[in-house]
Amino acid sequence: MVKSASDTRERIVTAAAKLFYSEGIRAVSVDAVAEKADVTKRTLYYHFDSKDDLITAYLETRDQPNLAVYRRWFAETDGDLAAKVKGIFDNLARSARHPKWKGCGYLRTSAELANMPGHPAIKVGAAHKKNVEQWLAALFEEQHLVEAPKLARQVVLLLDGSFAAVLLHRDPTYMETAGEAAAALVAAAGKGK
Repeated sequence: MVKSASDTRERIVTAAAKLFYSEGIRAVSVDAVAEKADVTKRTLYYHFDSKDDLITAYLETRDQPNLAVYRRWFAETDGDLAAKVKGIFDNLARSARHPKWKGCGYLRTSAELANMPGHPAIKVGAAHKKNVEQWLAALFEEQHLVEAPKLARQVVLLLDGSFAAVLLHRDPTYMETAGEAAAALVAAAGKGK
């Protein structure tokens, strides 16, 4: 059976995602991605002009699935708005306890590309973080919370800070503590309506 070009491209991105997430983007060669995807290097370059394009595609494919997971965790958590926001952090902490957890792929990629601020993958990462912030802002606005956009930004800062702290300390309770802080901010904003 002949594979379609989109199937091949998807297989390459899937292989790259596994390698980039587990080992880091700089540590992974194009040869390693081609081997994991079971394609030739030439086939890989048929679908992607460069490794930079492949890194960007890896992050682009994670945006909506990551946001969907946050939405699901929010929806599945019982309680008021503050409890639901805390539920996102609690679920992240649970994920961080898995031995293969490596943190936020967007933040790790931005750290690896810190000397290249105009890199397309940095722009994709920033857009993803903005999507999370806008989703939270919309939730907070629906509940008529005081300064909903500012509150959403504060929660995103707690999320990203907790990713960094957990990677540094290898202790998911930092994420749970950040969740408690986020819940307190949300509860306080609710009282100020």
